[in-house]
Amino acid sequence: MQSAISPIEIAEGGESSSTAVSWGPIVAGAFAASTLTVILMLLGSGLGLAMVSPWTGSGASLTTFAASTAVWLIVVQWLSSGVGGYLAGRLRTKWVGVHTDEVYFRDTAHGFLAWALATLLVAGVFASALSSTLGSGVQAVSNVASGAALGATTAATNAATTGAPSTDGWTGYFVDSLFRPANPAAAPANGQTDNTASEQATRILLSGAANGEVSAEDKTYLSQLVVARTGLSEADAKARVDAVIAKVDEAKAKAKQAADTARKATATFALVGALSMVIGAFISSVAALLGGRQRDDEEAIFRAG
Repeated sequence: MQSAISPIEIAEGGESSSTAVSWGPIVAGAFAASTLTVILMLLGSGLGLAMVSPWTGSGASLTTFAASTAVWLIVVQWLSSGVGGYLAGRLRTKWVGVHTDEVYFRDTAHGFLAWALATLLVAGVFASALSSTLGSGVQAVSNVASGAALGATTAATNAATTGAPSTDGWTGYFVDSLFRPANPAAAPANGQTDNTASEQATRILLSGAANGEVSAEDKTYLSQLVVARTGLSEADAKARVDAVIAKVDEAKAKAKQAADTARKATATFALVGALSMVIGAFISSVAALLGGRQRDDEEAIFRAG
């Protein structure tokens, strides 16, 4: 004969009318975590600026600065997520008639939700700064890759439309170096001829930078221009052309190195930022679990007393 089910068993087996998510403690923990994150980021910015010095050899190296930034990001996530998660777990109301494992899971979920909401709040505050930082490496690489070709096109367009000299920009110094007269007092006074020679030299240097090298024919023509405009001998003019082209190649190599450094720094920043966020999510969940357990233990001690 089948036994009857008591009303108590029916009540225990029924679905609870209250939700398992307490949004009040989650929001409170998220606001606390996001506020602490902003404070720590400002503090880190001040410490970072204190490490940088305009004097050569006085400030921290780039490697030291990058490592310090990575460590500080992890510290910020550790502290802010810990505080936010602990508050989310400690402030929630006690669940009655819930298994201990379920309580642990709910506390962990509350900590994770508090971290997620805090992350969204901080991302909204620092959205523009983060976009600028992540885009700087790509922008630098793009500028180096297309700068030479764009400069050559701009120089040719300016010369064709305005007739003005195109020796501005990063080639201006090198073009001036080409046409420095051996005797400044005896420099030619024909400005139009100087402008025409400068424009031609600019286009040759830009084209050589874009193609990777200056052809022998262009080198010979540059030497002839230098001889005509400066009064140097052919051998001295050729040596000057070779020296200027070497300086152009050196400047281009430094620009590429700077772009590659920026790219690596951007990639490292992104990876460390992602790692710090994962650590923050874990810390927030554990802190919420500890906060909820302490809250329940304190109430149990109070009732027993």
